Amino acid sequence: MAPLNILSIGASRNIGYFAAIRLLEQGATVTLLLRTPSVFDEDEAIQKFVKFGTARLIKGDARKEEDMRRAWEEAGTVDAVVFTVGAVPSFSITKGFVVDPNLVAQCMLCVLRTLPTYASAPPPRIIALSSTGIGPAAHKALPLLIKPLYSALTIPHYDKAGMEQALAHVAGWPLDPNHGEPRVEILGENWTERLPAPGTLKDRVLVVRAALLTDGKCMGDQVKAKGKGKAPYRVSQDELGVYTISRKDTAHFVVDALARWDEFKGIVNVGY
Repeated sequence: MAPLNILSIGASRNIGYFAAIRLLEQGATVTLLLRTPSVFDEDEAIQKFVKFGTARLIKGDARKEEDMRRAWEEAGTVDAVVFTVGAVPSFSITKGFVVDPNLVAQCMLCVLRTLPTYASAPPPRIIALSSTGIGPAAHKALPLLIKPLYSALTIPHYDKAGMEQALAHVAGWPLDPNHGEPRVEILGENWTERLPAPGTLKDRVLVVRAALLTDGKCMGDQVKAKGKGKAPYRVSQDELGVYTISRKDTAHFVVDALARWDEFKGIVNVGY
């Protein structure tokens, strides 16, 4: 199998970063769209692959269509997009901690509105990071002790739900009734305009709803090193009712899922 050509959105840190490193180590070419490419100036792990020519750092904002179009063009024929955008809270003296309410959804809309078509290749696959606990049914399935924490994540979860609704549209899935009607404040008015037609990305989208993220080790690598061959996290289309998963193990699953695409369908939950 030829090495993958990946476009990575949101890989300056955490899961996107760990997934990019894993893919690069496996021989993939990874184009990273970054608002601040200098974040990797002193990063030896990334710079090694920049010198090899397999890591490409593109300056741009995934909310701006001209930047996304340039990223697609620089990347060439893309096999898959790894989308791990997440809003980071900022502090305001007058407002306290605030978070961009629709960053994730708006970035995904921009990715989809600029999606290229290839003459001799299928459309790119998209694997997108979401979260457990989104919507009433998912929240009900959470362990009791962490429900209060997830109750405080209303705004980020509306944003993730908007992203999922945009992906459902292009994948040809029915909208998840647990999300309610698409929110105008998240997706905007007439949000389906200029998106690819429903079903354009049929069987080309995987949404990963990760449990509460931690900074723990990649247990998947440790298990493999011991020859047991089975990752320690669980993966299911059903709600798992689990507590956590490390960012490194989530990246482990993302990369593994790209290699085993036909085994996973639509939306999956991952956690310990």
